[in-house]
Amino acid sequence: MPGWRAAAILLLSFGPAAAATYEGSPFYGYAFEPGGAYPLSLPQTLRATIAVPVARMATKPADTLAELYPALAACWQVPASLGAPSAGSEDIEITLRLSLRRDGSLIGPPRVTYAAGVSGSQRTILVRGTLDALARCTPAHITAGLGRAIAGRPVALRFVYRPPA
Repeated sequence: MPGWRAAAILLLSFGPAAAATYEGSPFYGYAFEPGGAYPLSLPQTLRATIAVPVARMATKPADTLAELYPALAACWQVPASLGAPSAGSEDIEITLRLSLRRDGSLIGPPRVTYAAGVSGSQRTILVRGTLDALARCTPAHITAGLGRAIAGRPVALRFVYRPPA
């Protein structure tokens, strides 16, 4: 019976795997049981939060995600007629979801997924100002290595603006 070992290994491979317990380290994944999950190599969406306006433009091509996010936010300026945040809010926030090609250009139009701290016509002004800023900063000046790593991956970029008091 030479095939019994292979059959036993095959049957054992179909058994449930033990879920590792979550010990508090950062992870990106899905929990199958309370406290159990499996880590993914990267989150499904590359995310960042940037306080705007950014003080200065980048002088060299972005080689990491930490350099890319401020480079994309560097063109953001306070829209002239934006005004103060709505009542009960200190900040004005907007999140865009976008994807870049290897050369740093946009793949399709960015999508606004969240806006807070503004309402009505102010929201329209914020969205238009943010989309115009992104258009000014793309194609992003990135290295070939970063371009290969992020090409086609969704990026969620959150801008947070706190007006001076």
